[in-house]
Amino acid sequence: MHLRNDQSRRSFLKASAVTGGGLMLTFNLGTAKAATATEANIGAFVRIAPDNTFVIMAKSVDIGQGVKTSLPMIIADELDVDWSQVKVELAPLDTEKFGAQNVGGSTTIPRNWDNMRRVGAAARQMIVSAAAKMWKVPEGELTTGSGVVTHAASNRKATYGELASKAAAQTAPDLKTVKLKDPKDFKIIGKPTRDVDAPKIVVGQPLYGIDVQAPGMLAATFERSPVFGGKLVKANIDEIRAMPGVRKVVVVEGITGKGDPARQNGIEAGVAIVADTWWQAQTARRKLRVEWKDGPTGLQSNANWEKTALEFAKKEPQFNIRKDGDPDATFKGAAKVIEATYSYPFLAHATMEPMNSTASFNNGKFEVWTPTQNAAAARTSISKVMGIDEKDILVHPTQRSGGGFGRRAQPDPAVEAAWIAREVGNGTPVKLVWSREDDIRHDNYRPAGYHHFKAGLDAQGKLIALTDHFVSFGENGKFAPMCQLGDNIFPAEFVPNLSYGASLMQLGTPMGPLRAPGSNALSFVFMSFLDEVAQASGRDPLQFHMDLLAEKRVAAKAAAPAANGQPRPPGFDAERMRGVLQLVADKSGWGKRTMPKGTALGMAYYFSHAGHLAHVIEVTAGKDEVKVNKVWVAGDIGSQIVNPIMAESQVQGAVLDGIGQALGQQVTFANGRVQQGNFDDFPLLRMNEAPPVEVHFNITGNPPSGIGEPALPPVHPALANAIFAATGKRVRSLPFNKAAGFAV
Repeated sequence: MHLRNDQSRRSFLKASAVTGGGLMLTFNLGTAKAATATEANIGAFVRIAPDNTFVIMAKSVDIGQGVKTSLPMIIADELDVDWSQVKVELAPLDTEKFGAQNVGGSTTIPRNWDNMRRVGAAARQMIVSAAAKMWKVPEGELTTGSGVVTHAASNRKATYGELASKAAAQTAPDLKTVKLKDPKDFKIIGKPTRDVDAPKIVVGQPLYGIDVQAPGMLAATFERSPVFGGKLVKANIDEIRAMPGVRKVVVVEGITGKGDPARQNGIEAGVAIVADTWWQAQTARRKLRVEWKDGPTGLQSNANWEKTALEFAKKEPQFNIRKDGDPDATFKGAAKVIEATYSYPFLAHATMEPMNSTASFNNGKFEVWTPTQNAAAARTSISKVMGIDEKDILVHPTQRSGGGFGRRAQPDPAVEAAWIAREVGNGTPVKLVWSREDDIRHDNYRPAGYHHFKAGLDAQGKLIALTDHFVSFGENGKFAPMCQLGDNIFPAEFVPNLSYGASLMQLGTPMGPLRAPGSNALSFVFMSFLDEVAQASGRDPLQFHMDLLAEKRVAAKAAAPAANGQPRPPGFDAERMRGVLQLVADKSGWGKRTMPKGTALGMAYYFSHAGHLAHVIEVTAGKDEVKVNKVWVAGDIGSQIVNPIMAESQVQGAVLDGIGQALGQQVTFANGRVQQGNFDDFPLLRMNEAPPVEVHFNITGNPPSGIGEPALPPVHPALANAIFAATGKRVRSLPFNKAAGFAV
């Protein structure tokens, strides 16, 4: 069952020999100051065997975004070996050795790009140095390729494997000064490369958390309070204990509250049933009868929030987020004023692999196997909830996760499994698997939001003023997690008179990051409203946005903070966005195609997670139906696409994900309870509904950034704008389903 990250004051590399004469290299990058919670070493291992094969460790877990392949690709290219010589292994959780191993926010590639290159380059430098000393020639006369060092003048060659033991005796180079390849010499980076786990995935080999098996393992289900923060009053525990296969029934009092809105360091109240098989546990659960005390969250509902949001819209915002110029005075002199109200719903993550974790507890120590985006956070949460030192908790991130989308950054399944395993005791492994209803009804949701816009145009159709009164969730002038509106959200800095203000409603349900957090909702309302403004200006939307983006080249603030000692990523760049807009317009034939009545194109763009993305969507829409025909995407994610296969797949997946969200997904609450429970009322996009997605990248000289998230935000507004172009009907709320007048 054992499945295969503080800082020093300098960069360092350790070399050691391994059995059989090979070489193992351990790399670390330090900074000039002690480690903090947001800084860590970046580490990697390279093992070189005498037979000239190489094991490269993937430091970060793979949740479907392909980093288990792409990070080793970077090392292998600088090492100057052939990909066919490489075997990839997932690194264990070890933050002392590897630094931050969490994934999310499309940060894995930009955070590790330079470091992984230096890992490979340092290994190559040590091999070359060993060869130079052995042959007594200058290092500058040696060349490398395919894991072989060559001295052309004497026609001598040696494999890395043959040189490995000698290289282990070399003084480690300074990682900050090692010579990196010129990108034109890359042989692996930029080449389409199959996922290293693909052969195992297609034949169903066990890789995922749900696959974990162990001798004597028991299965568990967990009935939680239907209202977050609710408490158990009584239940028919004795009856459940007597059911076939049931080994233990665990009553969990619950440790949650206002200080733990995302269940980071708590556990919900409920009843866990442990049985010989999951089906026996689930069958017993269906016989469970629980009386709950809801608490204050039981009073919350969509109906109340929507009513309150409309009332707030008639008043001044409770607090100001940003104000430039004088929008109110500008509206009075504007040639045209446009107003509109937009909204979007709560969303669940609906990962294909249900949430799960396996744990055992013995002699005061935990061992946990979990599909996670952040194994270190899971370990910390278990430590805090259980009151056990982290050194006594061994967490194994599983080889793969069946979708993350931000959900697996939250550790609650691992905490629950650990709690239940402690109650069972004796080192017995217990696998907790959530049902789909658990997944939909006990998620950390993407928050809903309500926006009340107003814009002013001058006589030439130029946007001269814009305001947004954002009604969201929180208390005392502080947004609840994931519910905020930043002061730099576009078109801030591109409109001379602009204000963003907010009013807050209480929320007792946990929120969490969902693919492209924040951007996945804000893009819909801002880019849809700007399309309304473009229509009111009398200009083609492409020209309107090109003119708007010409106002300023680079926004003053970067969109994301520096992390782990890495440079701050580039901020919104109007010139880069103009580049992808023109590219997607050219590829889609914007303004140059004749289409039948009811068929039209819609355009949108967005800056998210350091990526500049623009979409054009073609739809055929009638009075009460809409069909997505094709999507064109243009993206600028910097100077290198590490693995084109993965990058294209990520874009296509994000687009289809976004279409599915737009056409039918929403989570609604009544009496504090989620009303949806499975794919019949939270529908995912079906294969026969999936349009072709054509992907193009605009390669620029900027640092590489990620692509797992930024391709989603433009989907919703591009689709809404296409529907308007086809029907004249402006849809201002998600999803575009029967409630919005469409049969999809």
